[in-house]
Amino acid sequence: MPFLPTNRPRAATVTAAAAALVLGLAACAPASEPSAGASPTRQADTGLPSAHVHGLTVSGDTSQVLLATHDGLFDVTNQPAAKIGGTNDLMGFTAGQGEGTFYASGHPGPGSDLPNPLGLIRSVDGGKTWEQLSRQGESDFHALTTTKSGIVASDGTLRTSPDGKTWTTVSAGFAPAVLAGHPDTDTVLATTPEGIQRSTDAGKTWTLEKSGPVIQFAAFANPTEAAGVEPDGTVHISADGGLTWTRKGRIDTEVQAIAAVKGADGKPRIWAATAEGIVVSTDGGTTFRPADAA
Repeated sequence: MPFLPTNRPRAATVTAAAAALVLGLAACAPASEPSAGASPTRQADTGLPSAHVHGLTVSGDTSQVLLATHDGLFDVTNQPAAKIGGTNDLMGFTAGQGEGTFYASGHPGPGSDLPNPLGLIRSVDGGKTWEQLSRQGESDFHALTTTKSGIVASDGTLRTSPDGKTWTTVSAGFAPAVLAGHPDTDTVLATTPEGIQRSTDAGKTWTLEKSGPVIQFAAFANPTEAAGVEPDGTVHISADGGLTWTRKGRIDTEVQAIAAVKGADGKPRIWAATAEGIVVSTDGGTTFRPADAA
C-alpha cells in the first residue's frame, strides 16, 4: 500500500509511512454498491472515474492510458472515461507480456461471481474478461508486477511465481508498498518506508539501497530506466535500474499511482494519477501538466 505524502523530514516520513501502511490495510474492503443518489465516479471535478486509483498503465506507444480502480478498469485516454469489463476492486494491477495482457488482484464487485479475495487473475483481451489463475479466496495482492522470469506479488507476504499458478514464498523481511518491474528484465524495485529494496533475480533476493531517496511510487520506462516519486511528490529518474537516482521536478498534489514509457526522444514520459486528475511529463520528470493538455 502507498504511504501518505508529507513534507516532513525523512525520519518523520518513515514513521508516517509505516502508520499509513497499517491503516491502508485495515481500510481495504470489497467494492460495494453506492448508496442511493451517490455516484462511484468523480469525473465532474477530476476526470478520474473513481476516488480510489490503485494502478496506472500506459501502452508502449502511449496510445492508451488505463486506470485500475476500486470500481474496475477504465480507459482514460479520452473523456469521459470508458469502463472496461466488469466491476471489481482491482487493488493490484500490472501489465504482462503481450499486447492486452494484464494481471490483477483484489475483491469482487457487485454482480461479480469471482471469489473473495480474487487471488491472481489474468486478462488477455485488454481487461474485458478475466481468468482465475491461483490463490482464489486466499490472496489480495496489493503489490504486483511482472518480470522476464514471471510474477512478483505481495499479499502481506512476498511471493514469486514463474507462471502465476505455482508460488514460492520469499523471506524478505519487508512488505512493499509498490512493486515495479518490467517484462524484459529480472530487476524489481520494492518501495518501503526505509527506502528502495532492489532485486536482480526476479524477487528471490533483495538488497536495501540505503543511500537513495525514500521512494513511494516507482515504475520502469524500459528495462533499465525507472521513475520514482517521493511521498512529498519529488520526482527522480534512475538510469541504472534503481541503483542511483537523479532528482528532477515535483508533482504538487497527492499521487495515487504512476506509469512510465520511453518517448521517441529517449526521455521517459511519466504519467501520474493524482487527487486532481491525470498529469504527464514529457521532459523526463522535470515538469508536469494535465494529461488532456499534453
